[in-house]
Amino acid sequence: MLAGCLGISCLAGCGNTSGGGDETSAASVSTTQGEEKTNGETVKLTALISKHSLTKDVNEMEWLRLLEEENGVDVEWQQITADWDQKKSVMFAGGDIPDILVKATVTTDFATYNGLFENLAPYIDEGKMPNVAKMFEDHPELRVLCTDEKDGIYGIPNYRSLWPRTNRVLYINQTWLDNLGLQVPTTMDELEEVLIAFKNGDPNGNGDTTDEIPLDFSGFPTFMLACFGVPMMNESDGYFVEDGKVKNYRVDERYKTFMQWLQKLYGEGVINEEVITQDYSKFQSLARGEGKTARVGVTLGWESGDRFGTEVADQYTPMPALKPHADSDESQVYWGYYSDNNSVNAATVALSANCKNKEAAVKFIDAFYAEDMGIQVLFGGMNDVDKCIQDNGDGTYTVLPPADSSIDAGTWKWTNSFADYSPYYIPDDMKDRLTMGEDMQRVLEERKPLEATLDMMEEKCETYPSKFITYTTDENSDLAMAQANINNIVDQTYSAWLTEPSRNIEEEWDAYVQSVYDIGLTQNLEIRQAAYERYLASME
Repeated sequence: MLAGCLGISCLAGCGNTSGGGDETSAASVSTTQGEEKTNGETVKLTALISKHSLTKDVNEMEWLRLLEEENGVDVEWQQITADWDQKKSVMFAGGDIPDILVKATVTTDFATYNGLFENLAPYIDEGKMPNVAKMFEDHPELRVLCTDEKDGIYGIPNYRSLWPRTNRVLYINQTWLDNLGLQVPTTMDELEEVLIAFKNGDPNGNGDTTDEIPLDFSGFPTFMLACFGVPMMNESDGYFVEDGKVKNYRVDERYKTFMQWLQKLYGEGVINEEVITQDYSKFQSLARGEGKTARVGVTLGWESGDRFGTEVADQYTPMPALKPHADSDESQVYWGYYSDNNSVNAATVALSANCKNKEAAVKFIDAFYAEDMGIQVLFGGMNDVDKCIQDNGDGTYTVLPPADSSIDAGTWKWTNSFADYSPYYIPDDMKDRLTMGEDMQRVLEERKPLEATLDMMEEKCETYPSKFITYTTDENSDLAMAQANINNIVDQTYSAWLTEPSRNIEEEWDAYVQSVYDIGLTQNLEIRQAAYERYLASME
């Protein structure tokens, strides 16, 4: 009988601990799995991650296996790579969610699905999440960001000190300039002249004067609008702050001037005629050219390797922010500044209120925010299996080149880590202690022509701290409904004004502006102004 009981005990402790890499039905994960334990001490948890399509099966990440082992948990991962928003509504409405959710929630979920998520504030205040508490101590604004009107914290943000202040650089093909005997433009007027020369002069030298695309971009070229005097300090959905007032550039006279300039360029045939209809993959492939033959003259991008690939990237050079005209006031020329947006993401991890082993789950979540773990969550593991980061033994670290030489550094990161929108804390002093990979070194190097403009903006412009401003449940609902209507008008009008030269922007402007205010902008500006002032008061 004793032998039989021992045999049954062994079988009970030998459950499947490998985790599932396959996507499953959104409602198929049972929270009762959290009750199980293995090996007497190891706690079984369930978790869901909404991951990038490049990211490999998380069960193959050695750094994650070690993190689970160190924290005494065995996590069964559900991995979603597509259509999470649709799957989420079904799962959340059913109320049956995994213990831990990574990259799977937004702040409005916690009010919409009230009672589904655990309030983490008590765990932080009672010292059970020391790494998160340290992050909040260093950056009090992060606690403001994730605290609701009842002082609850249901989703924890991340913070990284390593990212640049702007998301985009304006690149120009230096080889094309050299072939045509032209200089890098310093104003928008000069840029227009260069674009016309690119259109007519066969700058890629293949004998075909019709295969060059002088200017290409994806979506609305927000960053170039800033050159026309809009101080976009952490702008969001077109909202920015000027003279203490929340404004929206879509109804600003400077936006009208910019649209008139864009419409003129499109009419001259120097903007990609499919700029409105092309998808992102087409946008990317055009900039990568055909072999060593480049197709695009000027474009916006994150980093040259990512934008242009390996064959033609060396043809391009980054530009500074351009004045509209030679006599324009240089102090009114800006660029899109997004330091807050690049450093912080809200609600990167949440805990189910139905988790049966909350203490273990809280400890595991907090472990992601440790200093030496945060860089691994972002860049990949620091071990002999993952080979993504090297510990130099003196408090400094080095992001290693891809172990697979056929993969570029950016893709390698997204393959081997949870990457950008994940739970981690990378403190400010890590800037001086982490040697970045070659892709991020290029990111920082290519932004040097913009540094003077960004420095000037930090000195004179008011930031719109959109990531840190919170709203009540009713305000969120009102904002979302009105913004959908606003976007419908501004997007359709932008497309029409850009691609139809017969549309007279000046004549249509007043009626357009009034329609945007009437459809919801008046309300949204009032809500955002009040919330902005509440935020300022909370930081005093």
